[in-house]
Amino acid sequence: MSDALSIRHYEAADRDDVVALWTACNLVVPWNDPVADIALAVSKPNATILIGRAAERTVASVMVGHDGHRGWFYYLAVDPACRGHGHGRAMVRAAEGWLVEAGMPKAQLMVRATNHAVVAFYERLGYATGPVTVMQKWLKTDSP
Repeated sequence: MSDALSIRHYEAADRDDVVALWTACNLVVPWNDPVADIALAVSKPNATILIGRAAERTVASVMVGHDGHRGWFYYLAVDPACRGHGHGRAMVRAAEGWLVEAGMPKAQLMVRATNHAVVAFYERLGYATGPVTVMQKWLKTDSP
């Protein structure tokens, strides 16, 4: 398979491939419906999903958005069979570029504490653990 990666914005026809990719990368959890997450992201002007394609198939993605003050990455995924070719790094750079174009001075992301390999990946790209506590409250009654 060619290592060349092309990156473009999400199109509706990408939905099933993106959900399959996120599932293969263990990013789908019971309390986040990936189809609903995709629909919400692409319906807002302050978010997008970037798709990485190689060998005529979807091999990477990242959801990126901003709150008007800082940018956020979600669902960064690279097909497990395609890792080690710089695709994750390319997707992060594309997401950072999208945020810069949107005027955002800062990018943030959340990684599950148990996902040490992903923490190390982001550290190699210059990301660091910030001096913050992330707090949450579920607003949907069917969430955990």
